[in-house]
Amino acid sequence: MKQTRLVKILAAGAACAAAFGIALAQETTTTTTTDPVTGTTTSATTTTTGTIAAYTPDSDYFTFRTSPDVSPVRYYYTKETTILDPEGHTVAWSAIRPDMPATVYYTNEGDRVVVRKVILSQPAAVYETKETTTTTTKP
Repeated sequence: MKQTRLVKILAAGAACAAAFGIALAQETTTTTTTDPVTGTTTSATTTTTGTIAAYTPDSDYFTFRTSPDVSPVRYYYTKETTILDPEGHTVAWSAIRPDMPATVYYTNEGDRVVVRKVILSQPAAVYETKETTTTTTKP
């Protein structure tokens, strides 16, 4: 009897994990319009959810993967790009780590995907360093 209960619990856990994975892989559609007179292309801001594949602090992009079976795509960021933790607080770029789940708000500008906002799905790990200085004086 205990084995069937355990099997049911494990099956429910697997179903929840699968549903969570599908929810992370959802992507919204974008509407792109081209003005026939000027030839300029504009697109609306869209969102996608997935995981950050790689981030190098000295570059102007990070790679983002919408699902594990899809190859990562470059998402370019600017000085105006904001990064928020799940509570909505602004965090530094140093909080970005590979395999971190996130939601990305972006626009397409030409052949580039330019990020406007990144919302991390997990709290950023904060490492606090304390420096102590000891001074001795002779009487």
